Amino acid sequence: MKGKTVLVTGANSGMGLATTVEMARRGAHVIMACRSRQRGEEALAEAVRQSGSDQIRLMLCDLGSFASIRAFAEEFTAGYPVLDVLINNAGVVAIRRELTSDGYEQDLGVNHLGHFLLTMLLLDRLKHAEQGRIVVVASGAYKIGKLHLEDHTLSRGFNPAKAYARSKLANILFTRELAAQLKGTRVTVNCVHPGAVGTSIGVNRETGFGRSLLKLLSYFFLTPEKGADTAIYLAAAPELSEVSGQYYYRREIKELSPRAKNTEEAARLWKWSLEQTGLN
Repeated sequence: MKGKTVLVTGANSGMGLATTVEMARRGAHVIMACRSRQRGEEALAEAVRQSGSDQIRLMLCDLGSFASIRAFAEEFTAGYPVLDVLINNAGVVAIRRELTSDGYEQDLGVNHLGHFLLTMLLLDRLKHAEQGRIVVVASGAYKIGKLHLEDHTLSRGFNPAKAYARSKLANILFTRELAAQLKGTRVTVNCVHPGAVGTSIGVNRETGFGRSLLKLLSYFFLTPEKGADTAIYLAAAPELSEVSGQYYYRREIKELSPRAKNTEEAARLWKWSLEQTGLN
């Protein structure tokens, strides 16, 4: 990874921080995309300490705000002619129904739409790479997901599992549709189920609610380092330079459910996402 530019979203904790450290250790120039300046700066200091690298930079980006994403992409493209790897790692689980600043249910707004817009705005820089790679952190929770685009705010029958599973199904459908559209280019895109990882994904970012439960359950979870292993593999392994549109778990391609392979649903989500983000 020496000399390559890697962007990691949600890099201030958990798998994002572990991924940042490992990419930096391998010689990459890593941009940590974080929502909070304070948490980001603390994570940056920790990443530098653990990796021993001075090739790590913090940039602010709130994936729950289209305006913030556009400002980030503008700043990034002004400073970096090439992006070798984009790791869409950030994720939230809303314990109660909340909307993003743009009016979308939070899980779908951050986990899918935020990353959709960011990826599309940075696609040109990925195409300038010798071999650009996009890694999408999904989840096996997609298996119980449905898109519910007719009620994208989940105003009827919200529950955390329903919201999160929908966003992870969207991640996979996005990966597969984008892979189809990138066929013939030097850019690949794959997604990964990291397993049950002990991260702060279910902790309220403002109040800290859920932290005690997380600590109790963490004894049964993978460490962030182990959870990040397959995403790092997808970002760096030379033998995967032509592999695209696949779903990985523990460094192996896994079969998807019929719903996640539905090309019509993927096309419908793509069209809807373009409309919502104003890219159409």
